Amino acid sequence: MLETIGLYPSWYVPVIGSAWVMGIIGTIHVLASHTSVGASWLFALLETKAVRENKPELMEYIRKYGVFLLVFSYIIGSITGPGIWYAITVASPRGVGGLIHNFVWVWAAEWVYFTVEVIGVYALVYLIGKIDPKTHLKLTWSFAIASWATMLLIVGILSFMMWPGNESWYQTGSTLDAFFNLNFFAHLGLRTAFMFAIAGAVGGILAATMKNDEVRIEITRFLSKMGIAGLFLGVIMWMWYIQTLPENAKIIMQTQLPSYIAPTLFGVLGAMLFYFVWTAWKPLQLRQGFAVAMTAVIAIAGLWPEERSRESIRKPYVAGQYVYSNQTISRDVPGKEITSNLPLIAEKGVLATHPFAPAELRQVTDANRLQAGEFIAKVMCANCHSMEDSGLRPMVQKLHGSTDVAMIKAYLQGALAQGLVPYMPKIPLPDHEQQLVAEYLASLSRQTQTVAELAGSDSKIVALKGEK
Repeated sequence: MLETIGLYPSWYVPVIGSAWVMGIIGTIHVLASHTSVGASWLFALLETKAVRENKPELMEYIRKYGVFLLVFSYIIGSITGPGIWYAITVASPRGVGGLIHNFVWVWAAEWVYFTVEVIGVYALVYLIGKIDPKTHLKLTWSFAIASWATMLLIVGILSFMMWPGNESWYQTGSTLDAFFNLNFFAHLGLRTAFMFAIAGAVGGILAATMKNDEVRIEITRFLSKMGIAGLFLGVIMWMWYIQTLPENAKIIMQTQLPSYIAPTLFGVLGAMLFYFVWTAWKPLQLRQGFAVAMTAVIAIAGLWPEERSRESIRKPYVAGQYVYSNQTISRDVPGKEITSNLPLIAEKGVLATHPFAPAELRQVTDANRLQAGEFIAKVMCANCHSMEDSGLRPMVQKLHGSTDVAMIKAYLQGALAQGLVPYMPKIPLPDHEQQLVAEYLASLSRQTQTVAELAGSDSKIVALKGEK
């Protein structure tokens, strides 16, 4: 029987990499889904106020926001949700398979709550004024609880993707040990805080359209209080969240994230605080365009860097610190009867054990050395690094444009074979495959230098023509 290190082909996306495909879709989905969950609690709290204080005029705002959710969150969310499934399935089939084997009933429960949520938002919107207020309030609270439950269940899975937090799950394989991991409660608190803040910001888009000034003032200030509470809760949860991360994630945060990430996120945090304080102080000055702009700032300058950072600090793993992003199983999991692929890779290499290795590359010759090196590099590295001189963590830039094959090989031996770089995956390639990868990476640097030289020559020619 053929011994293999994986059962699926690798999905290589030039320049941006598969991680950015997932990240772009995921960021849009998180914006839509977190707005929905936050809005559900806004509805429940605001309607409770309306019933207790006999203010039916507040229900018109809930109706408007509910219709907006149906178009924004549930249509966009329903498109990007399957988009995430498609992207992660082709990018890391083994990672998704591992999550399904652990959480199949959790996902099933999430879909039950999601069904209740979708039915609930339709019923909530279309039954306003058609049933008695107390019955409608019960419906709204049911919608809010079901909506938050979907987040709770998904957060357990996302937190496990970071790490289980202890050795119990590796030995038991228990869903509960996987779900209630070290990262779970802090992560849930962080996302809950964000859902309040984003719902408050998006809610301003609708609050600015209310005709009754008294209602507009009351709702805008309610949104501001909700947003400020979310920001302060988020800061507390963030400090807790940091303490629950594995060591490799902390090292990546300190040394590998782009320098603009932290100041950008702090800038967005400050802008949101200013926005909510200002709208609480001068609610009638809130304009719809300003609320739209604030939402765009949160999505582009806040949510995208945050989601990118969370995905980056989890590397090189995609699930439970036992599945690498490149589908390789990196450690034994007795509780799931899973064994590491690393001994097999060290003994026989990638070309001999990968089931989708082209037949013509299984025997390396002088004519196909670069193609063989390219195949190994893309299988092992392309989930985290682009092979071009741009995009996601380009290999050429990581190696500082080196064309020295011996130096590149020495780095591979230290970083990969021996695991000397703590945030890099330990992949003990055989010596001859390290040589092939080193030759291929050196050729990428030479190509980049050639392109740069040609571009420089063209610029000189254009300049000379201009002088003439």
